[in-house]
Amino acid sequence: MKRLATLFTCSYNELKQVRTVTVCAMLGALAIVLGSFSIQVTETIRVGFSGIPNEMVHYLFGPVVGSLFAGALDILKYMLKPVGAFFPGLTLVTMLAGVIYGSIFYKKPITLARVLAAHFIVSLVCNVILNTWCLSILYGKGFLILLPPRIMKNLIMWPIDSLIFFNIAKLLETAGVFRILGKGRTAAS
Repeated sequence: MKRLATLFTCSYNELKQVRTVTVCAMLGALAIVLGSFSIQVTETIRVGFSGIPNEMVHYLFGPVVGSLFAGALDILKYMLKPVGAFFPGLTLVTMLAGVIYGSIFYKKPITLARVLAAHFIVSLVCNVILNTWCLSILYGKGFLILLPPRIMKNLIMWPIDSLIFFNIAKLLETAGVFRILGKGRTAAS
């Protein structure tokens, strides 16, 4: 428990640095651009890759910064390109995903197993269960009616999103980008 408290405290302290705000702003802009290329498959299923910059924030700055960034970005993206009705529950679920990713990635080395596990937990808890519940409330459709296509979409996207994030993170790590941003440290350091 002490380890988790330290993780959240360190992440909170990241908020005090100009570097954090600057990197978050750049990654937020990238997420907005990538979000404009998402594909709305049905009223309740959208496929896109704007989550990759979000995950970089969670990896670099942890669960506190990650959840605040995810919530603010969710609201900003909705204001710029509203799709459907706004529902605060979906923003809270996005923030929870930030806490999960941040808790799993922050100050830890990126491994394929860690990325797959994080994506699986977020896909199951946030995307399949909580988001489907929110969409059920929002659109007045039965939870069990919305569930099967959302399970299929997440089962398909889970390895794809995981591999994309893992490869991009490893590429940025090899190129020294994380070292420049001050992320050259891990829990073992």
